[in-house]
Amino acid sequence: MTAVGDNRERADARLLYTPAQAAEKLTIPESWLRKKAGRRLIPCTFLGKHLRFSEADLRHIVDHGSRPAGSRRPRSRRRRQLGRR
Repeated sequence: MTAVGDNRERADARLLYTPAQAAEKLTIPESWLRKKAGRRLIPCTFLGKHLRFSEADLRHIVDHGSRPAGSRRPRSRRRRQLGRR
């Protein structure tokens, strides 16, 4: 790679995305991304009160979100409590 290409690659690695940009890049709802980041369940960066995501954050989200074929998360069993006291 040329020196110009190396510089651009390093600059891209430092780029931070807004939640809307990150959600679009991951093709997921922005609300899901914000909720998970707010609960600190996924990597993110806060610049003051502003939420941002780096390329490394997005890679981590994708890498840790993959599951083997056929695996399912166990569902929680909640009892319906309508009309019960």
